[in-house]
Amino acid sequence: MSADFWAGYLSGAAGILIGNPLDIIKTRLQAGSSAVTAPVPETTATTGFRPVTFQGAFDSARTLVRGSAAPILGYGALNALLFVTYNRTLEALDDNPLLPKKLFNTWIAGAAGGLTTFVVSAPTELIKCRAQVSSGSVSSWSVARDVWKHEGIRGFYHGGGVTSARDAIGYGFYFYSYEWSKQTLTSPTDTDHQTAFKILLCGGLAGIATWVSVFPLDVIKTRVQTQLLHHHTLPHSTEHSTLLQPSTLAHSDGEVQASRRLNSIAIAKQAYRNEGTGVFFRGLGVCSVRAFIVNAVQWAMYEWMMQLLRKT
Repeated sequence: MSADFWAGYLSGAAGILIGNPLDIIKTRLQAGSSAVTAPVPETTATTGFRPVTFQGAFDSARTLVRGSAAPILGYGALNALLFVTYNRTLEALDDNPLLPKKLFNTWIAGAAGGLTTFVVSAPTELIKCRAQVSSGSVSSWSVARDVWKHEGIRGFYHGGGVTSARDAIGYGFYFYSYEWSKQTLTSPTDTDHQTAFKILLCGGLAGIATWVSVFPLDVIKTRVQTQLLHHHTLPHSTEHSTLLQPSTLAHSDGEVQASRRLNSIAIAKQAYRNEGTGVFFRGLGVCSVRAFIVNAVQWAMYEWMMQLLRKT
């Protein structure tokens, strides 16, 4: 494997370990309180939860790592694929990945990398978000098993369109803002300590710029992927359904009827109608804090690993 593959993989896994607690808060704030349901058996991937505050986002110590298994494996692979595609695209554009001559090329290469990661990011995000907003003790593995059992491979790609759009736009700004700030702030005369500090700063700023540019899309993605899932009784039926339904409509007589899964546009319209423009920026503050910390560490580890692997 190439140096940028392993550097990307390890830096991505490290970022997830550091940022998972804040990511849980961000996901729960984005999903909102519209999908509330009672706890169900652990084998069911429920996405209902009560409205959360910053302090109330963690119901136990296990919550700190809830939903992290899938991202650690998936996001490591995603980050590796991202950096490999980014570097190869820059080379195809006759530019130098170590010091790009044209910053616009970094946006194009970043967007190409973001689109390439769709095959990994869509299922990883879906599993992570459903596990994080669960009202019960639901692991990433039980969510994945449930999706596979009831929906098949297609179930892992609900919200895939908005996920790919978010990734392409976001990673375009991610690499653009990192290279711009790096070329602006760093100097060949910097000491090793100065360079390390500036890399951390540039990585953090790139993380914030990325999320600001795509946060409304991320809110929509989260809501599409965490639509209410639970067992229910169909109208005029004496048997409980064994299938997981995407959403439900309650009737005045207490019966519950299955409804179709909403797409990204319908979710966006519903969110705006019910909660206003502010809903598309809910959780941006905690996300920005997380983005600065995680991406500062990720870029520092990536740069360090690349130097180390080039020497060996």
